[in-house]
Amino acid sequence: MKITPSILTADFCRLGETIDEALDAGIGWLHMDVMDGNWVVNRTITFGPALIKSIRERVGSDVFIDCHLMVTNAEETWEQYANAGADLVIAHIEAVDDFPKLISELHGSGVQSGCVINPDTPIDGLLPFLSELDLVLVMSVVPGKGGQSFIPEVEGKVRALREAIDSQIENGGRETKLMIDGGIKDHNAAMVAEWGVDIAVVGSGLINEKSTIAENLVSITNSLEI
Repeated sequence: MKITPSILTADFCRLGETIDEALDAGIGWLHMDVMDGNWVVNRTITFGPALIKSIRERVGSDVFIDCHLMVTNAEETWEQYANAGADLVIAHIEAVDDFPKLISELHGSGVQSGCVINPDTPIDGLLPFLSELDLVLVMSVVPGKGGQSFIPEVEGKVRALREAIDSQIENGGRETKLMIDGGIKDHNAAMVAEWGVDIAVVGSGLINEKSTIAENLVSITNSLEI
């Protein structure tokens, strides 16, 4: 299972240093949480295309960047993130009216397409276009609500998606990746890996003041090998 840090957890005054630290630790995938102050429950505003463009210029082309859009208008604004250097744009099924159209537009621009679902959202709505997605993200916390713990009830949803994706691959279809985000740390990383997750987004479990990113990554990696 691949680990990607949530850049939102970083001290923005030291953001460049933190990204360098993550890359030096061997991380090659960065996760950008974009909130517009409208869609998430706590009305948080995080950052936008300008910051993502700066990060792309800093890290170069070898680092994979995804943008998780927690916004009301992903269908109208995705191109800004593509132009800023995102390799993958992930939008919420709860906030997009015509997801197949969005997928088509993203792929037409050379950007990968992802769909994210909240903890209480059934997977039924995305199954009809699962074969067109490059990635599915299951939230294991409620987006924008601070101080939450990991929601273990998403297990059934994750396992069902794993089964659907495996069946798709076995029939010659797209190798859609399965990602999870929210409350992932060294004590539960192995559990979600066993569920079939390909990529785990880790925030404070990687970026904190108690230990380095490299030390935290080793701790998580070691937990996967137990």
